[in-house]
Amino acid sequence: MSNERTPLITSGVCGLAVTAVTCGAASDSTPESNSETPSRGPRKLNTFFGVMVPTVLSMFSIVLFLRTGFVVGHAGLLQGLLMVVVAYTIISLTILSICAISTNGAIQGGGAYYMISRSLGPEFGGSIGLMFFLAKVFACGEYVLGLVEAILDVFGADPDSAVSEGVRVLPQGYWYTVLYSSVVLLLCLLVCLVGAHIYSRTAFVILLVVTVSLLSIFISSVAVKPLDFVITHKGSGNQTLRYNASYTGFNATTLRNNLYSAYSLDYSTNSVMSFSTVFAVMFTSCTGIMAGANMSGDLKTPSVSIPKGTIVAVLYTFTVYVLLFILASATCDRTLLIQDYGFFQRINLWPPFVTVGIYCASLSAAMCAMIGASRILHALALDQLFGLPLAPAAVTSSSGNPWVAVLYTWGLAQVSYCSTTLTVNLLHRTLVFHCFGWFICVIV
Repeated sequence: MSNERTPLITSGVCGLAVTAVTCGAASDSTPESNSETPSRGPRKLNTFFGVMVPTVLSMFSIVLFLRTGFVVGHAGLLQGLLMVVVAYTIISLTILSICAISTNGAIQGGGAYYMISRSLGPEFGGSIGLMFFLAKVFACGEYVLGLVEAILDVFGADPDSAVSEGVRVLPQGYWYTVLYSSVVLLLCLLVCLVGAHIYSRTAFVILLVVTVSLLSIFISSVAVKPLDFVITHKGSGNQTLRYNASYTGFNATTLRNNLYSAYSLDYSTNSVMSFSTVFAVMFTSCTGIMAGANMSGDLKTPSVSIPKGTIVAVLYTFTVYVLLFILASATCDRTLLIQDYGFFQRINLWPPFVTVGIYCASLSAAMCAMIGASRILHALALDQLFGLPLAPAAVTSSSGNPWVAVLYTWGLAQVSYCSTTLTVNLLHRTLVFHCFGWFICVIV
């Protein structure tokens, strides 16, 4: 089955050159476009490395570490768990569709695009594939920016001070942000250029680091004694707002106080939260389920690995999110959850564990978006849906790695984050919380 290639359904629209058949010709004489030649690259990845690892890392984004307190603090444990159940119910519909299509025939590279185009035709497949590709490109740029911002939060020098203090040695500014983002994106490019095999091993190492970070959070909830904190935020003008927060350890009273919702002002946006706005942020942590499907061209048995690996990864991430929500609501008072979204670092036995976990989660998400987008673009180029502009993206190395498609993706990601840097603050403070409501999540 790994050497089969399902033909692209002949379009009934004249002028769409997806096969060698002219418009109006009989469909039974249609030769397969690029379909008689098997995949040149050897399929090396199994279910674990090819599907489970990238899917888990895509769903364990920076939201896992920096927005758990946001959700539980505003929505409470009960509504927070309800949001998780609703979000995973929504994505389960997509998962069931992936399982049905992927087990219905031979699967080549291109993930969702390949499956849709062979089921519904080039019109649906090409348009959806293009949207998937662009979404992955912009997601890659956003993940890189998130990683750079997280690095600057720890190592960035104070722009109002001419003297560097401690580890805060990295200069800040627009062009410095572009420089740091370019370095991170170049690292992702080098890994993806080597091939899917090296990417899968790198992703596995990153998953181990993220797992250690998560284990440190669970261990710290038992090992760390109750603590009191004073959290400060800048208010209007020169006013400084102070909040007394507590980490109580596992406590029945703390759990009882955090059961129900208490939507209040978000300190990062100065906006009052609601169920829809909190759910919009939480839902982003449940996306990424297509990461394994996008690696279909590198899987030994994609029709088996995609459904099995995706389902196991989703069940695993669901369990982790539920446990983290219960842990946060039973050990931290609401003030700590709402006023410090990075509270996991405060209550950890060794705070750098969480910091490293944040960096690795962002880096793995960026690499996953880049390699997934390149596979979709390569499949689009093989089917010749967009003609000469994408023709070079069909070129592969001797090992079957679509290195030209990777370069295409890298270049577009460079453009995306350079332009996004100028407006990311406005988008974060307005669109995310005011326009991205529950209805957008349902549509997605």
